[in-house]
Amino acid sequence: MDHVDRILAQWNRERPDLDVEPMGLLGRLARLRTHLAREIEKALAEHGLNSASFDVLATLRRSGPPYRLSPGDLIATTMVSSGTMTNRLDQLEKAGLIARSHNPDDRRSVIIALTPKGSALVDEAVTSHVANQHRLLENLSTDERAALDGLLRKFLGDFE
Repeated sequence: MDHVDRILAQWNRERPDLDVEPMGLLGRLARLRTHLAREIEKALAEHGLNSASFDVLATLRRSGPPYRLSPGDLIATTMVSSGTMTNRLDQLEKAGLIARSHNPDDRRSVIIALTPKGSALVDEAVTSHVANQHRLLENLSTDERAALDGLLRKFLGDFE
């Protein structure tokens, strides 16, 4: 029995009229997300990053050469507000990991680019991040990973 099983047993005892099966599935997903996020933050912290800063750097890195995007493109890809993105960009710029420059196609806007320091750091961090992800999934067989991935893709598809 896990923590969620104990919660479900309590609800079944107290409210046997309710079908709490969805509570079990969603509760496990929520608890798993918390555990995974903690492990991911720990691995990123070894590189002086957190998930928010890594998200911006990784988005720029995977955009391909010349590793530049508009703030709007970053916001759309990372799904955060403009205020949140501005704060992230300010911190990354202070650390010398990104640079802002005027957009040559529209002088009213800026372009965000990885600096050489930012590029080196994100390459180092993503290598560590992927190794950590493998570690986090090592208790699942290849078939179990594929099955879980398929189910989660289907479930997520309903929302996206």
